[in-house]
Amino acid sequence: MKTSRHHLRRIAALTVLAGLATAAQAHTGHGTHSLMEGLVHPFGPDHLLAMVAVGIWSVSALPARQAWQGPATFLLALVVSAALGMLGATVPYLEHGVALSVVLFGAMLVLARRPMPPASGLGLIAMAAALHGLAHGSETPASGFAGYAAGFLLTTAALHIGGVGIGLAIRRWLAERSGLALGGLGAALGAAGIYLFGQLAA
Repeated sequence: MKTSRHHLRRIAALTVLAGLATAAQAHTGHGTHSLMEGLVHPFGPDHLLAMVAVGIWSVSALPARQAWQGPATFLLALVVSAALGMLGATVPYLEHGVALSVVLFGAMLVLARRPMPPASGLGLIAMAAALHGLAHGSETPASGFAGYAAGFLLTTAALHIGGVGIGLAIRRWLAERSGLALGGLGAALGAAGIYLFGQLAA
């Protein structure tokens, strides 16, 4: 019992700290021309939380043999929308939408143990990924897109894998309390997303 509570507190604390370690905006103050800059970019709080959440949700809500579909859907939608963003496509209040995508993923984690058609969950992931991709692509000049895109795709995939690892840890160590763990993580992500949205609205 003590071990389970210890793991639950540690997982929740790490997730919250990862997202709130910096209050800097995720899409300002960095270069967008190289592989290295692309590798670093997704460590902004909104991107990091969203991508880790996708991995956790995929392991927790999808059938075991379909868990890969969540990260794959995010990556595909991310690269397509980033290319469109580089070409000039955008939507109003894009940064606000990116912040709210963290709230969306928080809600999905809260509801992860309840039945949800996989197609619906994957559709929400694709929609959120499209916002993140447009934000990436809108900052990237055509001359630097290939290297920058390769960088942020690699880091995105790594963050998804990290989320999968957290989801598997919850399943292994907190099996009887997985709903509570996912609910706690979802609430923390939702609060972080609201905070990020509030920073933009201020």
